[in-house]
Amino acid sequence: MKAALTTLAASVGPGRGQAQPAPAAPPPGGPAPFNRDTVLDIARAVAKRPFAPPPSDLREPFANLSYEQYVGVKTRPGAAIWSGENRGFSIEPLHRGFIFTAPVELYVVEDNLARRIAYDQTKFDYGGVKVGDKVPDIGFSGFRVIGRREDGGDTELALFQGASFYRAVARGQTLGVTARGLSIRTADPRGEEFPAFRIFWIEKPTLADNALVIHALLESQSVVGAYRFTLRPGEATLIDAELTLIPRAAIDHLGLAGAAASSLFTPLDNRRTDDVRPAVAETNGLQMLTGKDEWLWRPVSNRDTLQISAFVDANPKGLGFLMRERDIAAYQDDVQHWERRPSLWMEPIGDWGEGSVQLVEIPSESEVNANIVAYWRPKQPLVTGKEATYAYRQFWCWAPPARPPLAIAATARGGRSPYPKMRRFIVVFMGEALADPQRVANLRADLTTSPGAATNIRTFVNPQAKTCRVVFDVDPAGETFCEMRLVLRSGDETLSETWLYRWTL
Repeated sequence: MKAALTTLAASVGPGRGQAQPAPAAPPPGGPAPFNRDTVLDIARAVAKRPFAPPPSDLREPFANLSYEQYVGVKTRPGAAIWSGENRGFSIEPLHRGFIFTAPVELYVVEDNLARRIAYDQTKFDYGGVKVGDKVPDIGFSGFRVIGRREDGGDTELALFQGASFYRAVARGQTLGVTARGLSIRTADPRGEEFPAFRIFWIEKPTLADNALVIHALLESQSVVGAYRFTLRPGEATLIDAELTLIPRAAIDHLGLAGAAASSLFTPLDNRRTDDVRPAVAETNGLQMLTGKDEWLWRPVSNRDTLQISAFVDANPKGLGFLMRERDIAAYQDDVQHWERRPSLWMEPIGDWGEGSVQLVEIPSESEVNANIVAYWRPKQPLVTGKEATYAYRQFWCWAPPARPPLAIAATARGGRSPYPKMRRFIVVFMGEALADPQRVANLRADLTTSPGAATNIRTFVNPQAKTCRVVFDVDPAGETFCEMRLVLRSGDETLSETWLYRWTL
């Protein structure tokens, strides 16, 4: 399985020529009625028709743009939709080209009427790309959501572009982790299917609302979906996602609340790279809050072989990729500024039943590869023609609102042990509980490994710094992997979240 721009390029299929949602979709020539149920009605109509992958219709000079040429194509100043109208948001339709060749239709909704946004070449600066006098209406590849800074300037809030992918940031951040509208058979031997957003309807906002509502139609061979996103900026950017899925075929490997991020190397897996930077990653790990209120922390790694982990649960209360290390000294990268990348925390709304959080770690040789993927996989498969509805809230943030009321695993390191054929690990926990002399007097590190065995387990508590360093060696007993589970306890009291990790040879 390939992860990264190559995978993204393969995932984005062309959009024209597919089974069209007309007559429910707005006609090209003028506005049409629109309400909250419009997209679901369209999705139901589309789901009754066979999926027909359309041929690509993008022609020169845009069909084979290099990355440098593509990023040189920009929206002209003042050309964004609602620019200068003091609505709190403006929209920049994004050009097609490079790996973003698939067209999507964009509509603006105002006064319960949907009006298609037509391509207009006067709104673009093409940089070094030579275009003719008349560029036909080629549609767009997605759109950027622009918000207002406190000083009155513009700032990027979110980006919807490529298959079902979208990203957002909190105040002061740069783009990082990517959300997925839907995943199907990720890392499955049968091959992954990539659903794609085909049409977006964006409601015209008012400054008083401080919210932007975005509707979307998603389609693939196996499913059609109606989506509603409500975006609210602030210290964190909130996106409420509501979706109804209409399966064209039975789906037994579905991914909800999916996210992808890059991790090239960290202090836990720094064996392969000669680099001046101590870490290159846009996520430090996967946080989970189980249905039984257990807080789990799983650092992620760039593996030599594909690794898939499943964390079985029922009615999960939260999951997401977090950036816990916010010190630039941990990355030493003044260009990428990994420490400014967002954490993405997601909370299901309603009961999601039984299933598992799936973590996929994919080998990567490049820091632009989104090689770490996580999502919720329901145990119950989707049945052909039977609608399924889900909802969840996303927090694109510096730190999630829901945090363990325990010591957290702040950092971890791994490397060769002084003892032959062993690996040494250091896990540093941090929290208020570790400042209490009585609570740490009987502190112990509860560590289990499978396969193999852990030896030389030592704890070093610093009440002033509110930290506990756990140092241990692992003998994998000749195996190529070892699952570890570590938690701090004092008597019957749990003092820390549960640290999980899989070491691989």
